[in-house]
Amino acid sequence: MAIARISTLAAALGASLLMPVCAFAADLAEQPYVEPLPVATGGWYLRGDIGYKFYNSPNIAFVTPTYTDPWNNTSLDNTWMLGAGVGYKFNDYFRADATVDYEFNAGAYGEGYCGGCGGLGYSIETADISAWTMLLNGYIDLGTYAGLTPYVGAGIGTSYLETSNISYINPNGVTGTWNGAGQWNFAWALMAGASYAITPNTALDLSYRYLNLGDAVSGYIPAGGGGTIQYNNIDANEIRLGLRYSFY
Repeated sequence: MAIARISTLAAALGASLLMPVCAFAADLAEQPYVEPLPVATGGWYLRGDIGYKFYNSPNIAFVTPTYTDPWNNTSLDNTWMLGAGVGYKFNDYFRADATVDYEFNAGAYGEGYCGGCGGLGYSIETADISAWTMLLNGYIDLGTYAGLTPYVGAGIGTSYLETSNISYINPNGVTGTWNGAGQWNFAWALMAGASYAITPNTALDLSYRYLNLGDAVSGYIPAGGGGTIQYNNIDANEIRLGLRYSFY
């Protein structure tokens, strides 16, 4: 009899303990499913760059209304550049930015025929050329491998090329200077590189860029019938190191 009572009490106690557990389990089963928010893969970023430019030899000539005198042994010195920009990453594969770069003075050199020197030879002609470049760029990121994200890109925009310190030395020893001038051009670029995320919001960027800047021109020169020195087809190969800071 006592054993029967104890069994009955134990069964009742067990049932009372299981009831809230079952009710809680039922409540859990009835909870609506909430989809997790997607991880952000796009947003705004800032960038800054420093680079070194290897200029190709431009075509330089003294141009008048009646004739053109192409120069020999032309060259344009290598120089440094600084840049900054703002961009937007649309997804894991495409981003775009607008950039402004300043290219420091590069020394131009050429040898022009000296018509008033009695056939003694060529004049040594020099000048400094600086550049501002403003481009709208697009990039395709090619995936991330061991922390590195390689990419390719292209850009179009405008450049402002300014000449200064234009001078000459004739073969007879006569020297002189001419005024410089500025000129706007269409500019374009092709680039390839790789970035590495050093923090969740900061990436180190190493890249190569080919940049076509257009043409530069001197001020008006009254000698030789009157004309200008034209520095045509100015382009460069660049090695650039930059940082990108993202806000996503």
